[in-house]
Amino acid sequence: MTSLWFDDLTVGRSWSSPSRTVTEADVGNFAGLTGDHFPLHTSEEYAKTTAFGTRIAHGLLGLTFAHGLMWARTGELDESVLALVGIGDWRFRGPIHFGDTIRVEYRVSGQRPVSDRTDRGIVDFAVTVLDQHGATVQQGTKTLLIARRSA
Repeated sequence: MTSLWFDDLTVGRSWSSPSRTVTEADVGNFAGLTGDHFPLHTSEEYAKTTAFGTRIAHGLLGLTFAHGLMWARTGELDESVLALVGIGDWRFRGPIHFGDTIRVEYRVSGQRPVSDRTDRGIVDFAVTVLDQHGATVQQGTKTLLIARRSA
């Protein structure tokens, strides 16, 4: 796979990621890693009393998987990405249930050079996380610092 650079990423360019099924093991591992053992995620009996009626994945687990499903699986930015600059206006639109299969639709929504460094630029990506039914479960913007192709 050839890496994409700042100048390759024009506004409007879009991608669709591979999919991934969210498992009970994923949620348990995430709870252990983060220390977030909130019963909505870890106790079926508690979760039955909520509006969801069953356990759901942590919202941040969905965000984390979304990031991994994007370029980490394609290798397209392996040589050019310098840093994750930020996550903006992220919204949790619906639950991710155990067994849901999620995928990511994303597109370049903004691009600007870094004024004091000609070797890099900032790229904004509009990101939508969808479940297997096509329902939007999360959405927002990810901003990356990306190198320009070397001369």
